[in-house]
Amino acid sequence: MVLPPADARSKSRRSAASQSTVMQASCLSSAFSAFSAVQELDFTAEDAEIAEKKEQAQIVDARGATAISIGRHTIGMEPTGAANNSVNRLASAASPYLLQHQRNPVDWHEWNAEALERARREDKPIFLSIGYAACHWCHVMAHESFENSDTAAVMNRHFVNIKVDREERPDLDEIYMQATMLMNHGQGGWPMSVWLTPDLRPFFAGTYFPPETRWGRIGFAELCERIGRHWIENRETLLQDARKVAAAVAASLQPFEEAGPVLSISLVDQTAELLAGAFDAIDGGLPGGGTNKFPPSMGMELMLRAAVRTADAAAADKLMGPVRLTLDRMARGGIFDQLAGGIARYSTDREWLVPHFEKMLYDQALVARVYVDAWQLLRDPAFADAARRIFDYVLADLRDPKGGFYSSRDADSEGQEGRYYVWTKSEIETAVGARDAALVCAYYGVTESGNWKDPHEPGVAKNILHVPTALAEFAQRHGDGLGVAELAARLEAARANLLRVRSQRTPPGLDDKVLCEWNGLVIAALARGGAVLGETRYIDAAAAAARFVLEHLRIDGRLCRSWRGGRRTTIAFLSDYACLIEGLIELYESTFERSWLDAALDLNRIAIAEFWDEQHGGFFATAHRHEQLPARPKGLRDGAVPSGNSVQLSNLLRLAALAGDAHSRGLAERMLACFAAEAAGQPTASERFLHGVELALVGSIEIAIVGAASDPQTAALLSAARQEYVPNRVIAMLDPATPQRAIESPLLRGRVPIAGKPTAYVCRAQTCLPPISDAAELRETLRRLRRA
Repeated sequence: MVLPPADARSKSRRSAASQSTVMQASCLSSAFSAFSAVQELDFTAEDAEIAEKKEQAQIVDARGATAISIGRHTIGMEPTGAANNSVNRLASAASPYLLQHQRNPVDWHEWNAEALERARREDKPIFLSIGYAACHWCHVMAHESFENSDTAAVMNRHFVNIKVDREERPDLDEIYMQATMLMNHGQGGWPMSVWLTPDLRPFFAGTYFPPETRWGRIGFAELCERIGRHWIENRETLLQDARKVAAAVAASLQPFEEAGPVLSISLVDQTAELLAGAFDAIDGGLPGGGTNKFPPSMGMELMLRAAVRTADAAAADKLMGPVRLTLDRMARGGIFDQLAGGIARYSTDREWLVPHFEKMLYDQALVARVYVDAWQLLRDPAFADAARRIFDYVLADLRDPKGGFYSSRDADSEGQEGRYYVWTKSEIETAVGARDAALVCAYYGVTESGNWKDPHEPGVAKNILHVPTALAEFAQRHGDGLGVAELAARLEAARANLLRVRSQRTPPGLDDKVLCEWNGLVIAALARGGAVLGETRYIDAAAAAARFVLEHLRIDGRLCRSWRGGRRTTIAFLSDYACLIEGLIELYESTFERSWLDAALDLNRIAIAEFWDEQHGGFFATAHRHEQLPARPKGLRDGAVPSGNSVQLSNLLRLAALAGDAHSRGLAERMLACFAAEAAGQPTASERFLHGVELALVGSIEIAIVGAASDPQTAALLSAARQEYVPNRVIAMLDPATPQRAIESPLLRGRVPIAGKPTAYVCRAQTCLPPISDAAELRETLRRLRRA
């Protein structure tokens, strides 16, 4: 089944079908007889090949943009089907994505007991449609099919129709995306379209379907008719297929069963070297199987970690070079919003020029984090600037007045993807004036003929702002005698004018729900970034977000997944706990306020009670009391965001060091054994997990600072500890004047200032170095220790 370029999974997810066990392959080899029958069309193989080449040609012509020409659509964040005055059940939903569909003629349900009971009572299949608010192809399919009254009538007659926001229900998304990829040769994406038996087993799946049959791809209405007919006429075959698929999905979402090797530091280093060798040597990043490039944040972090541990300068440069190149190209590319800051979800070309324009909160957190790390190690001021521009964007555009952070900005506005962000040359000239127009156009790569062929308006010369040449080199070529500082000032004034003009356009839609997991990621990034860059406003924002989450996304001490407008879900997942715990640890290390570490320890205890697999080790993605589904995932594959197990492994080790928690250390060791086979077998799909493996094997570098908070020498020691790139360090502080405010920690026990001066104590592997009172000496000590 050939799928369109839907909003794709990340690289590790797209390969998930290849990770099937022998048992899964055996199950599936004889499955899908009904699946195949449903999608058979009167097209020859030659017709299908021609059609696919024609479609691929369109994609190439559009520079790989996801908004290829499948008709003209009015796509946006407004509720779809606006001409329909009546509303369906989704009108009462909290999710912005579900609200987009409240005026569809489809008889939509949310995923709830009422909908599932109806399917069982009426003995109907479930049509499950999963997407998210900023998903471009979700908008396309909604306008083409879900707003169509004739198509809706077919759906309502044959199915119980359920709409799910994947960001609210990652458990459903993971289970049924795995089914989709198993049934479609590893291909998956959003919108996800899955048909289930009333007992929730999947028997047919795909992503986007066009409204009518064309190019060898079945039309959605016709597909619905065929599935409905097969349910009546060929049900037993469908049920047999569904049982096989459900069994394969359940097995694929568990760790490999075979005994794994003892994980070694060489696995971490070999994975980093493998990643470095796969990076694009010209433009950086991982090209994948096509032109799309996602920011490879977790992989770059792993490469930096491996680089600082080697004393071989050439080997270190082979790891750091691709990271430096990638971060430079991304910061100067169209994927980076050159006016307001922030980064788009991915680039549709190899040069980072044409983004998929949506902005996701998790990307801001993960990408900013690696820019901070790279600045610590490489000291390139452009990387610190990039991190600040991402953080500033998050604070300016994605922050709820109460302190939490929203989920995303859409790609579409006024019916077109990217309309808000692109420029014609004449628009630039009007915005900045004749004096600066030539300079600005040259700097941002703006031409009369445009640098992007918009598939919506192929005849219009549009430009995506990017920086083809770094400022210093640009000043030499185009500065007309201006110094770099004066040139930068003129460009900054022009940028402000462009941003003012752009802000008068209709903005892309905002998904204003607050997700616990993603807020945890951005809290961690802001707290760490603020401490490293010396920006207290970022730390303050992280603290405000943490207070918001702990106040508004908890019930009786347990976390909730989502909040919007005062309404919250009543469930949370491992990733919510893990990411928030990480954020709270980073907040403690940035402020040394005991309450943050206490909150992290409390949540860690709940996570262990709710999610830990006592029999085999590791954490389940869902709590023990979660509703019963066809599978209960327990894996560590890192996708667009790190897996809960990956984050939690590092959390356990850091809490063990900070709080002397031997139980957490023991659980971490069981995790290493539980996931050893999977980590060794799929290391490039588990980069963040390997961060924890390295921490466990190399050991944490433990830093205790003892001194008055107001003493400049204490500040100098803290600055040295924070600004050096020491990825496995943990840090605690004790002010002798207020010992009651310090945490209970073996790092601080018995620590006193030496000779009345603020003092740093540095330990590793139960071995402590002589106390240090000089900041320069502390820096050099940390640089030496990180190579061990």
